[in-house]
Parts: sequence; structure tokens; C-alpha cells
Amino acid sequence: MKKLVFIFIMLCMFSCGDYIDKPKNLIEPDAMAEILADLALTDQAIMIYQNKNLEAGTRFVLKSHKVKSEDFVESFKYYVIKDKMKDIADNAQKIVVKKDPKAEKYIQDKMKGTLPTPVLEK
Repeated sequence: MKKLVFIFIMLCMFSCGDYIDKPKNLIEPDAMAEILADLALTDQAIMIYQNKNLEAGTRFVLKSHKVKSEDFVESFKYYVIKDKMKDIADNAQKIVVKKDPKAEKYIQDKMKGTLPTPVLEK
């Protein structure tokens, strides 16, 4: 009887391998990095032009990559749970630096914590 209980417990432990199912419209990691890089650049543009709408910028980025917002959110959740988002974020950071070489100094200052706080105007 003890062996039967042990086998049952072992079967239960090994059958629960995935916490999340793979989305049917999963965005590939390279495309996800491109989207994150474009979203980061859009976010910086919103900091400069504060009267603009961040949501419209986000919709534009997703539309330019031909991705639905639901697919992006599901893919993002999947990669976070699968612990793959750090690699994707690192690739996105490299893409941002390639598109804007001045961003490298900003990133280094942000990592060190020496970045001055932005002045927001009303």
C-alpha cells in the first residue's frame, strides 16, 4: 500500500510540469525583443512630448509589428513565467542601443543609480 501511495504521489509531481500553456499566437523571442525596444523608444518620446498619448503610441507599435494586444500580453505572461523575459529584455536593450547610441550612457547611469530625476511640467 505504501508503494502504491508513493507511486501516486510521484505521478502527480511529474505530471504538473507546466504552469501555463503555450499561447496559440506566441510571439517569437526576437520579435518580442523588437517590440519591447520600440515600446521603450516610444515611452521616451512620451517623456519628451508630455501632451501626447502613451496608449496611442503603444497601439501604433503593436500595429506596426502586426501584433494584437491580447497576443502581446499572453506572450509576455508566458515568457515571464517561463523565466525567459530577462534574455528578451537584454536583446531589446541591445536593439535600443543600436538604434540610438546615446541610450547606452543613459542605461549605464540608470544601472548605477546616478540618473537625475526628470523635471515634469504641467
